[in-house]
Amino acid sequence: MSITNPSVVDLLQHADCRYTLVVDVAKRARQIVSGSSPMIITKEKKPLVIAIDEVDSGLITYLKPPEDD
Repeated sequence: MSITNPSVVDLLQHADCRYTLVVDVAKRARQIVSGSSPMIITKEKKPLVIAIDEVDSGLITYLKPPEDD
């Protein structure tokens, strides 16, 4: 994986903004570092790359909390 594959534009289909995308990927990477098993089969060793690939595969999604009226 390179920095352009998948592109940020492709990854933004799974989040509402770049900030949310970064937070979701970082949170998942920390879970992997802490011992959580990857949800995809990969040869990658770096937790951040694995987390990005999981988001790109649609396994990590973001649910926007409902706004108060």
